[in-house]
Amino acid sequence: MPELERISIEAYRGFYGPLALAVGGGYAMRVPEAPASPLVNRVVGLGLSEPATEDGLDAALAAMGGTAVYVAVSPSARPPELAVWLSARGFEPGWGWMLFERGPEHPPVVESGVELAEVGPERAEAFGRIVAAGYGLPEATVPFVAALAGNGDWTCWLALDGGEPAAAALWARGGAVYLGFAATLPEHRGKGALIAARIRRAGELGCETIVSETGERRDDRPSNSYRNLLRFGFEERYVVPNWLRAAT
Repeated sequence: MPELERISIEAYRGFYGPLALAVGGGYAMRVPEAPASPLVNRVVGLGLSEPATEDGLDAALAAMGGTAVYVAVSPSARPPELAVWLSARGFEPGWGWMLFERGPEHPPVVESGVELAEVGPERAEAFGRIVAAGYGLPEATVPFVAALAGNGDWTCWLALDGGEPAAAALWARGGAVYLGFAATLPEHRGKGALIAARIRRAGELGCETIVSETGERRDDRPSNSYRNLLRFGFEERYVVPNWLRAAT
């Protein structure tokens, strides 16, 4: 399995916990409280540790029920017919995600004036609410997202800017760090304080590789996160295409 995808999958397996089901040679990750959101209903890893099969694909899709779902098809996935199988099952090409990588070198200095606070139990709900709002998730997902603040491999932050919070998180294990769950209100985007803080923490943890991902550049999609990652020294590696099925 490609290392960057392994890190990403391991990070999200830790977040989903028992909702990340090993099936078909990959993982089916489902949030029942958000049936219309493919951002959180995902099948990943198919064809990476072993060649995918049509039976394995069908088992993974069955595990997702009727939710909207993204199926990630890595450039390294085997066999190449995986995309053809998805098309035959009514899937269409969706918004792929660019994988980024950088080392632990110090990030650019950020003069943002925001207050950064690590999230403990007393702020977990606030963290859950800002992430859910930022990703367009329903209110019912707030407890699920808030639980990330108590997850041993994840560290969560809130940034307070004029009283309006932004949120982000970092996963770390075995010399690898993954940055995820960045959600910021539109008027506060682009300041970079949370990215800088997480890069510094990665260095303190002695990590060797920092991985993140965001939607590939497209004219009809926002690119604030993409530009910020480049600004902070991340390098584009490759796009993992996502195949989309709407909720049924």
